[in-house]
Amino acid sequence: MPKVALYNIKGEQAGSIELSENVFGVEINESVLHQAVINQLANMRQGTQSTKTRGEVRGGGIKPWRQKGTGRARQGSIRAPQWIKGGIALGPKPRDYKYTLPKKVKRLAMKSALSSKVLDNNILVLEDLKFEEIKTKRMTEILNKLDISTKTLIVLPEKNEEVQKSARNITGVKTTLVNTLNVYDILKYDKFIITRDAVSKVEEVYK
Repeated sequence: MPKVALYNIKGEQAGSIELSENVFGVEINESVLHQAVINQLANMRQGTQSTKTRGEVRGGGIKPWRQKGTGRARQGSIRAPQWIKGGIALGPKPRDYKYTLPKKVKRLAMKSALSSKVLDNNILVLEDLKFEEIKTKRMTEILNKLDISTKTLIVLPEKNEEVQKSARNITGVKTTLVNTLNVYDILKYDKFIITRDAVSKVEEVYK
């Protein structure tokens, strides 16, 4: 079983914690991680881009000049694609880019992402993380005590407005909940901070 240090909010080591081998110690599958990231990026696309075809552009109802005898190329409309301000041929139209990965693939990708943080020694488990009030300065002090200076993802077991709002204005720091944790965020952020209760919930879901 992977064993990592357990810290308190003072930045002091308060012991150690054993992580589930089936969640935090699996063999990393890079192919599955790639599939999961591409899937999430595709699902985030709005797909609202749109261009007008020659039939949708205003104007162009009359033939610019007669078919023969002018010495110029024949034209049927000034809204054809080759004209300035004409329609767009084969341009993008609103569409849905979303698709679903198999459940087994998503679970394996999540386990691989979590295991990669343990393997790279970029995971940090906290005893607890609770604030009495919303205070960005307080969150900054805790991160400094933990010697965190890179992009960091903080995982909480449940909604905590004081912690979430205290961290939202810190550049490079993001908070998320266990039920909204995803592969893209895990890989995007260098450090992975998770509370002990959140570890239990993650293991309960993915074990």
